[in-house]
Amino acid sequence: MIELEGVPELIDPVMVAAFEGWNDAGDAASTAVAHLEREWKGEVFAALDAEDYYDFQVNRPTVFMDGGVRKITWPTTRLSVVRIGGEKPRDLVLVRGIEPSMRWRSFCNELLGFAHELGVELVVILGALLGDTPHTRPVPVSGVTSDPDLAQRMDLEETKYEGPTGIVGVLQEACTHAGVPAVSLWAAVPHYVSQPPNPKATLALLNRLEDLLDLRVPLGELPEDARAWQVGVDQLAAEDSEVAEYVQTLEEARDTAELPEASGEAIAREFERYLRRRDVSPPGGHATAEGGEGGSFRRDAPGGRGRTARPPKPEAPGAPGTPDAAGTADTPDTPDTPETPDTPEDGGRGTSED
Repeated sequence: MIELEGVPELIDPVMVAAFEGWNDAGDAASTAVAHLEREWKGEVFAALDAEDYYDFQVNRPTVFMDGGVRKITWPTTRLSVVRIGGEKPRDLVLVRGIEPSMRWRSFCNELLGFAHELGVELVVILGALLGDTPHTRPVPVSGVTSDPDLAQRMDLEETKYEGPTGIVGVLQEACTHAGVPAVSLWAAVPHYVSQPPNPKATLALLNRLEDLLDLRVPLGELPEDARAWQVGVDQLAAEDSEVAEYVQTLEEARDTAELPEASGEAIAREFERYLRRRDVSPPGGHATAEGGEGGSFRRDAPGGRGRTARPPKPEAPGAPGTPDAAGTADTPDTPDTPETPDTPEDGGRGTSED
């Protein structure tokens, strides 16, 4: 049921959504929305009926004790609103949930009903996919849309992906057909260290969201968590010569591919972010710009996140498949990633979709 009572009139609202599951390698996307909700103290004002969209044998409810009374939390999708202050205040409608098990079209129609009632002007869907990208380099994040005008206006890729997709891809297309501007941001997570959490990928998504919406996100401990994560993976890689060799191969491929582009645009984007934070930067610092198109991406195995495993030999780093989003890989058609962009149900390496 849609419950909008008590929701104030919103200012220039933007809906930001993420869904656990196929589109959420390393839990990077869902963690990003959870971070926004926590930092800006969002309060849930509505939730979709779990009975309508979830198979409880796939996404099981959990039991907890509340003052000695047993209660059940059902898997669902919840909405909250946060207000960003400053000279130009605006509101974000945060959508966080699990990719539905059924009735995807009705699911998207319900979310679009919220968007319509709240006057949402733009929908941004976050996703993360598995990719052949080294953990030692900035996380590739690509922005895609199905709207040619929006792509030109916001400097995004126009998705051309064809293939299997997830709820991210379906929701983006539903927005397009309903006349609601929609963008997908996809982060590529190293497939050889895909278990959650991945704070570096979460940080990269939030940095890209800042650039897209021209706002400043309080990052809290995320920059430090991202550095600690990379140090930990460095140590694990150093203990296995095959892993270290494979990472080096990915680094060389990435550096070769990006060398001609190592210029103006990325430097300017990071400098603009620095200026935004300069006068009101909270303690803890911020991450470096990680935007960029990914190289070749792999999708996760159908229906779930990838597991950490010994990487394949450099000569054969992946199975066939095309992620649909994020950067390469499906730079989504609004991909669905980990479904990788649209992604990952196929378990293979994706190619840039947009």
